[in-house]
Amino acid sequence: MTFVTVVAVLLSYLLGSIPAAAWVARGRGVDIRTVGSGNSGATNVMRSVGKGPALAVAVFDILKGALAVTLARTLGLAEPWAAACGVAAVVGHNFSPFLGFRGGKGVATSFGTIAALDPVIGGGTFVVGIFTMWLTRFVSAGSIVGALVAAVLVVALGRTPWQMLVIAGLSGLLIWLHRENIARLHAGNERRLGEKVK
Repeated sequence: MTFVTVVAVLLSYLLGSIPAAAWVARGRGVDIRTVGSGNSGATNVMRSVGKGPALAVAVFDILKGALAVTLARTLGLAEPWAAACGVAAVVGHNFSPFLGFRGGKGVATSFGTIAALDPVIGGGTFVVGIFTMWLTRFVSAGSIVGALVAAVLVVALGRTPWQMLVIAGLSGLLIWLHRENIARLHAGNERRLGEKVK
């Protein structure tokens, strides 16, 4: 591991840790950590602040993952290290030092990372995830199904072992962070898309 590699991974972590959701919500007078799910992500912003700010946060969070991968490639690092930078961005988003090592669930940043690493898998994940959200009106269901699709596709398409490890790992982390959502879905009290925070 070279000095450049270490710097790239650290910069990717810092990029991922930028809490766009928390800062956008704060600009509207809302502490995102104390409303709704308490997560610093686009879904909680939508419920507590509105669709426009939520869209801006979602785009920014996607770009964090994609830019981390792009940064590594620009520095001439090998693809496995580009993937490591994407993973670092996801970890930074989920465990941000700006929020006391709390954050979101990494859906958008994971998608940005996966799409940058493999546009085919990213595209398949996006289509199935969005369709599931539209069909069920549950963002969590779309996120979980999308993660499962990514993990299946990386194996079904015969990608390299490191790609399988990275994408399956990101998918597994995302599903684990949604364990409370899974429990609420099973209990029938998960919030639907567009439902405001009470």
